[in-house]
Amino acid sequence: MHLASTRIITADVDRLVSFYEAVTGLTATRYTPDFIEIRTPGATLAIGSTRTLGFFGGDAVAEPAANRSVIIEFRVGDVDAELARITSSIAVVVVQPPTTMPWGNRSLLLRDPDGTLVNLFAPMTAEARQRFDQG
Repeated sequence: MHLASTRIITADVDRLVSFYEAVTGLTATRYTPDFIEIRTPGATLAIGSTRTLGFFGGDAVAEPAANRSVIIEFRVGDVDAELARITSSIAVVVVQPPTTMPWGNRSLLLRDPDGTLVNLFAPMTAEARQRFDQG
């Protein structure tokens, strides 16, 4: 099995795409006005409008801007530099400024415009780096 992407359902596609383009520094691929992907070397972040749920059938329910259990994570080279880069181009809600976590990652926690937590992290210790070198 291969994890292909994580999809966020939103009521405001353009706002969310602008945020993630600024955070990742990548340009989104807009397949339709309702479905967009941002491809990173490790994974794809898909963003779909609430209208896309209709294609999955009547039992597919997702409530935009209601996530309270998922954190979207991006591995970066320098957390502090990323914070400076991002805040120079957009306003962001910083939940936790750059902090070195007990498991060896330096982490910056943001909220996207829909309220989803976004973690930018960099492995700082040899043990933390080794976890990612094994993948």
